[in-house]
Amino acid sequence: MHKFPYRWTLKDARFTKDKGKVFSCFACGGGSTMGYKLAGFDVIGCNEIDPRMNKVYVANHHPRFNYLAPIQEFKLRKDLPAELYNLDILDGSPPCSSFSTVGAREEGWGKKKKFREGQAEQVLDTLFFDFIDLAKELQPKVVIAENVEGLLIGEAMDYVRRIYAEFDAAGYHVQHWLLEASKMGVPQMRPRVFFLCLRKDISEPFMYQKDMFERKPYINMDFNEKEIPIGDFADFKGKELTGEILRLWKDKRPGEYDLRYAAERLKGKQSFFGHKLLYLHRVCNTITAGCDLHYYDKPLGLSESEIRCIATFPQDYDFLEEKAEYICGMSVPPVMMAQVASRVYEQWLSKIPE
Repeated sequence: MHKFPYRWTLKDARFTKDKGKVFSCFACGGGSTMGYKLAGFDVIGCNEIDPRMNKVYVANHHPRFNYLAPIQEFKLRKDLPAELYNLDILDGSPPCSSFSTVGAREEGWGKKKKFREGQAEQVLDTLFFDFIDLAKELQPKVVIAENVEGLLIGEAMDYVRRIYAEFDAAGYHVQHWLLEASKMGVPQMRPRVFFLCLRKDISEPFMYQKDMFERKPYINMDFNEKEIPIGDFADFKGKELTGEILRLWKDKRPGEYDLRYAAERLKGKQSFFGHKLLYLHRVCNTITAGCDLHYYDKPLGLSESEIRCIATFPQDYDFLEEKAEYICGMSVPPVMMAQVASRVYEQWLSKIPE
């Protein structure tokens, strides 16, 4: 039995909005927003730099406060409504491609980049600190930040140490967890890092001695829900494979989980690492913006309904002119965020006196 359904609809969902107020930064299409709503929170607004993603967000979520602007500008505004200074949770998923385990990593740190939609260039690896600046200004009870597991690898740990230092200076106790979505009722393997930060002036009732040198607010973030294999919801209505991908797919071998070895056999070198092969008895691989996922037993990609299930997006979510796999690949799975938000409410927010 799962705490939250992975197949659901907006029209049938009951959002109680009685657990507290949330504002979401780097909101994209609203994956985290839907998670907070499923957990009973009232998401009162968002900040997003991309006009196309913001258009999708507004169409589905109708935010009370909507700010289409770079966070570097948004954090400096002095005309924000009083409600933003009385938040239960400030949420954010700073763009994280600089630290992904797939990509240039260190070679790209400190360099300006932009996504394909054409918004302004930004140094992506400093956006986290702009987000912390906003937290320092708004002083919500809790800050939740989500990012890629690559933050915890190699030299990127120096970046994590700086995140801890900046949150400490902003007035927060901070801890991080590497969580696996497939253990949280999400039908995909998606490891993500979550930073949970509790404001120091309200943290004393939750403090425990973490080790000889450090006290931290206690919260249990262990999850072990039953995994959901793709065979539970496969409809085989995706596009048929064609061209070079089909040729590689036909050369696959039992037990292979991507097309790299077929590429080595047919092309003389390993490539096509991102083209994963899906087995019906296994949990789906991570959905990415490109969604290069193909069934092992059938020469098919994923259908839109399957993508929605894998990402735990509502079946009636309106992607407007955007591709479902792009928005789902860029977003926090709603059920994953709902699990985190529920723990934060149950163990922290519900126990803080008014």
